[in-house]
Amino acid sequence: MTSDDAHTVAVAPEEDWDARAAAFDDEPDHGLRDPEVRAAWADRLRAWLPGHPADVLDLGCGTGSLSLLAAEQGHRVTGVDRSVAMAQRARAKLAGHPAAIVCGDAAAPPVGERRFDAVLVRHVLWALPDPAGALRRWRRLLRPGGRFVLVEGVWGTLTPVGIPAARLTALLEPLSRGVRVERLSDDRLLWGKDVDDERYAVVATV
Repeated sequence: MTSDDAHTVAVAPEEDWDARAAAFDDEPDHGLRDPEVRAAWADRLRAWLPGHPADVLDLGCGTGSLSLLAAEQGHRVTGVDRSVAMAQRARAKLAGHPAAIVCGDAAAPPVGERRFDAVLVRHVLWALPDPAGALRRWRRLLRPGGRFVLVEGVWGTLTPVGIPAARLTALLEPLSRGVRVERLSDDRLLWGKDVDDERYAVVATV
């Protein structure tokens, strides 16, 4: 789920995302085809993710653009997406990298007893029916000292959708030792355009 889609849909069934997979990367912040947009996201991930090779779980990974950046930075990535078509494109994008892409529900990732150093989620949590429950499940997938990296926002004017930063930080407080919020709305390079809505990242250590 992404900010541009959020203006028109609440929660799309997975078959809708299958239909959108072919054009998904056309959006600047999806495909990261513009070198400046790609570099902007790479810089942010470098600051948010561990500074050493780590196990990263990318939930709702879509076509795998952020997974690819993380893998290029030396991390071992597991991506999860409900859409078969999105997962196929992510696998092609990550070919040759230390990464695995699996189909499954981001809210309850099919990763068994595996544990990770970081859970990375962009524009997914707000669309889940039980964000608090999802965060609790994700917390159990993190090793001690691990971290959440959550990119979210609030989009739309007449009927805004999303999750405000204040609500997300409140949900994270009982699950983490420290929460840091970064405003992203002012960085047009991340989106390939100017935006005037609320976009932010939360990094929370556990």
